[in-house]
Amino acid sequence: MAFTIIPFFASLYLAFTDYNLLNVPNWIGLENFAEMFSDDTWWQSVKVTFIYTFVSVPLSLAAALGVAMLLNRGVRGLPVYRAIFYLPSLLGGSVALVLLWRYIFGLNGIVNAFLGFFGIDKISWTSDPDHALTTLIILHIWTFGSPMVIFLAGLKQIPSMYYEAAAIDGANKWQQFRKITLPLLSPIIFFNLIQSLISSFQTFTQGFIFSGGKGGPANSTMFYNLYLYKQGFEQFHMGYASAMAWMLLIIIAAFTGLNFLLAKRWVHYDN
Repeated sequence: MAFTIIPFFASLYLAFTDYNLLNVPNWIGLENFAEMFSDDTWWQSVKVTFIYTFVSVPLSLAAALGVAMLLNRGVRGLPVYRAIFYLPSLLGGSVALVLLWRYIFGLNGIVNAFLGFFGIDKISWTSDPDHALTTLIILHIWTFGSPMVIFLAGLKQIPSMYYEAAAIDGANKWQQFRKITLPLLSPIIFFNLIQSLISSFQTFTQGFIFSGGKGGPANSTMFYNLYLYKQGFEQFHMGYASAMAWMLLIIIAAFTGLNFLLAKRWVHYDN
């Protein structure tokens, strides 16, 4: 517990100081927080993280649910397919996989080679600011294995008699999905949504490895945690980095709380 509580309150104290790891912390009050709002790179890191989160999370959950529904139809060799789809989620934040992803989307990589068959010119996925973040979003979507396994477990808990009764009443597949699957699966969708949001807001490894620790090109992959790392451990602005960490906690808490408030409108629990 000491390894959690002491750093927790130490970082809170440092957030209100000017501290460079070498000298005694100097209390400056709210200056670190005020500096954030005038820091263009900080705003860019917020923008990058928000775009990444609010694009990749819904698409990743949609892919996870879609694959889970396919596997729930009684596919032969289900454990094998489940393991295959789950594996990328285990490796999604690994250094090796991000390096492989850079190669795949490189100028002479597999993706451009595939597009070349259709007469499409090569795209600078890794060096063009307009495409670099998209590449990492695709990586995140591909690592949908963890929520997929949870969705699959939830789908297996839905009694088949509900679908049989709906089919007798003339409901088509889409109506069954909208009226039966989504409402009964809504607590699991909510759980996966919260988990994915928190994880995406804390993205670091993908941006660090993909950009060589620079957040480039042109800060297009400058994730919030990457900028926090650069401030704290490259420029030794530890007080500013601590303030950034607490601001991230506030942002995550705000979106988590908002989701809990909105959950009352669409999450249905079986009482």
